[in-house]
Formats: sequence, structure tokens, C-alpha cells
Amino acid sequence: MNRRDISDDDTGPIRRVTDTPSDRPPGTSRSPRRTPPPEGPRRPRPPAQRPRPAEPGKRRAAEPKPEPKPEPKPVGHGHSHGHGPAAPASRRVRQLLMWLLIPLAVATVAGMILLYPWGKDPAKSVFPQGTPVSATVTATITGPCLAEGQVQVGEPPPDAKPCLTSEVTMTDGPGAGKPLKLTLPIEPSTPRFAAGDKVVLSYNGGDVANPASFQIVDFQRGTPLLLLAGLFALAVIVLGRWQGLAALIALGLSFLVLALFVLPSILAGESPLLVAIAGAGAIMFVALYLTHGLSARTSVAVLGTLVSLILIGVLSAIFSAAASLTGLDDSTSQLIGSLGHGIDARGLLLAGVVIGALGVLDDVTVTQTSAVWELRRANPSLGWRELYGAGLRIGRDHVGSAVNTLVMAYAGAALPVLLYTSLSGVGLGSILGAEDIAQEIVRTLAGSVGIVAAVPVTTVLAALIASREPQESL
Repeated sequence: MNRRDISDDDTGPIRRVTDTPSDRPPGTSRSPRRTPPPEGPRRPRPPAQRPRPAEPGKRRAAEPKPEPKPEPKPVGHGHSHGHGPAAPASRRVRQLLMWLLIPLAVATVAGMILLYPWGKDPAKSVFPQGTPVSATVTATITGPCLAEGQVQVGEPPPDAKPCLTSEVTMTDGPGAGKPLKLTLPIEPSTPRFAAGDKVVLSYNGGDVANPASFQIVDFQRGTPLLLLAGLFALAVIVLGRWQGLAALIALGLSFLVLALFVLPSILAGESPLLVAIAGAGAIMFVALYLTHGLSARTSVAVLGTLVSLILIGVLSAIFSAAASLTGLDDSTSQLIGSLGHGIDARGLLLAGVVIGALGVLDDVTVTQTSAVWELRRANPSLGWRELYGAGLRIGRDHVGSAVNTLVMAYAGAALPVLLYTSLSGVGLGSILGAEDIAQEIVRTLAGSVGIVAAVPVTTVLAALIASREPQESL
């Protein structure tokens, strides 16, 4: 007997699942039983939508498969490699990037060739620095400052400063294995040595048996520094894997550029600012392309970094001249005295600003380009304006932390100078206007302006290029 649901008039017949066991053979698909259509006029379903109930004991015939529809072109990032109409535009963009970057790379290499001191002897200090010799402190005695063979008679004067006599054994050099007694006045600026310390002696080339030929200058720090460097490299490789290894190789090449090009060229008398620009360009190309690969994304980061470096250099040059900064702080004055000839102290100041800001700029420009490319990959329908707006919102969060990083880095490096200047007892304006403090202010503010400018510049370049990239190349 046909049964009828209360809501059939509104919703049509509802299929019931009964408790009657099915007589289908095991393994066949179960098809729910339909109740017959209710009495009375109702709109019949189209034949294509009304499945025919299967007879008991028989398997329903397989329905014909619909004709496969042509797949639409990929909209997101997948494994399809269809070429859309944006590919020709991307080729043009890449050609434009090549036309912009290849001359810059050639100019960087040419500048390094022209500025390198070919055929010149390495610069040496006019003051004898001595040969470093390793030694181990075996014992220390605190007492009056007496030369070898002298004896203290009576009590020392009340204002006499004590001295630290250290017994050391040389572990290398011309006097390896020989003991020495060296006396060093105890002052607030001198280090405190104890038995068992590994120290560095300065040997002036005199008689090895004469203690006057040696002087304790510093501790040995090679082993702790190597352990720290190994820990740093391990952390980078564990987290970054192959890209971390590439970053370490790029870091090593950056140090080679500084040690083999920047330092010898400046010491040979070349313009420090030009040397810094050429060296920063070489570091920028090597570090970015080696770490992130040859791509339009990396090329945009290179362009954004270059534009920001130019802005930082121009601002530093203008305001260092306007503030009459000479660059002659204590370390620079000592360098000039050791060289025995003049050097462009203000150019050395500007060179430090350019090289110091390079690392932070790399971080900002790479982050912005990566953010824009990921936004385009997540939503390929975004135009360059939408990409620019979204990337700029990300950049606003990043620029605050990047500027704070640069400010704190310079403040930490200048902390002794800040403490020393604050002891003068003069007003805040006089403290900020002092040569050493004003240099750090120019470094910080000029670098910060460059970092802020790097965000919109890099973002707009990335948005214009990413919006024209084909989806399969994102």
C-alpha cells in the first residue's frame, strides 16, 4: 500500500529507508527505494532526473558517461603549464629588466677593475705593530711596578699604581717554549689576566730572551669565535637547507669582496665612497642572485635595493656637508696617523653609511617582492593596483621593525660614545651636535629614509611585473 508524506505536496516525494533486508547479492550497490508518486496532479520531473528503480537481484545498468568538457585555463597555481596571453608581456618585462640590470652589472665590474690597486704594495702602518705570538699565562702576581732586578724598599707611595706581573710561556714564534715575565700597570682600561689564560704577545723583533721585546696585547679568541660561527652555520643550514647553504656561500663571498677589494682600495688612497658603491653593488648582485636565484622576482629586489642605496648616498652626502661633518673621529684619526698620508675622512663616513644600510635593504626588498608574488599566486585576478595596495600594507608593518633594527644597531655600536658624551655635563643640543654623535644621527636617519623609500619603490616595481607574469611562472 502506498504511503504518503505530509509534506509531499510541498516538497515532492521523500525517499524512505526501510528496515526490510535487501535481497540484492552482496557487493552490489544499494539504491534506496522510492515511493510511488502521490495522487493528484503534480509537475512531473524531467526523464533525465528520474532514476529508474533497479529490479531486485539485478544490478543497475551503467549510465553512459557524459562527454568530457574541455578544461578551463588554470586560474590558480597548479601543475598545469598552459600559456596565457600574459606570456609575451612577461618576455618584454624580462627584456626590460635585462636592459636595466646588465649595464649596472657591467658598471660594477668596471668600477672594481678601475678602483683596485693593481701592482701597488699593500698599505702598511708607519708605526711598528709587532708580530703576534701566542702564549699561555702560568702565574700572576700583583705588586709595585718594578723593572727586572729592582727591589721595593719600604712602603710604596700612596698614589703609586700597582702592576700585574705575569709569567707566560710562548707556544709559537721564535721563542716557543720559553718562559717570560711581563709587567703591566693595573688601570681601569687594561684587561685582567689570570693563570691559564691564552694570550697574544706583540714581538718587536728584538732579543727573544729580553722581556722588553714582548708585550701582552690581548686574549686569544679563535676557538670561541669558531664555535659560534659553526653554531650559526648549523642553524642556518638546518632551517634554510639548500637555500641556507646558498646564503652562507653568499655571505662568505661578501666578506671576500670587503677583504680583497674594499679595504685594499681605500687603504691605497681611492675614493672611499666610490669604492663602497662598487663593493656594495657586487655584494648585492652576488648575495641576492645566489641566494634567491635568477628570476624576475630577484631582479626587482636588486632594482629596489639599488634605488634605495642611491637615495641613501645622496642624502648622506648632502646632510653630512650641511652639518659640516668631517668624519675625523678617534678611530679615523688613528687610521690616518697609521697610514702616514691623508684620506677622505668624510668619504669614509659615507662609505660606512652605504655598506651598513645594504644588509637591511636586502631584507626589506626581498620581503616585499616575495609578498607581492605570493599575493598574485594566491589570487591571479588581482591587478597591479590591488597588488600594490596589499603589498604596501604588508610593508608598513615591516618598515617599522626594519627602521628600529637599524637605529638600535647604530645606537649599540655608538653606546660608549653616547656614555662618554653624556658625562660632559653640557646640554642635550651640544651632545647631539658633537662630531661622533652627529655622525651616528646622519647614518641612522639617512639609512632609515632609504629603508622607508625602499618599500613603495620595490612594491610598485614588483606589482607592475608580477601582474604581467604568466601563472605558470609564478
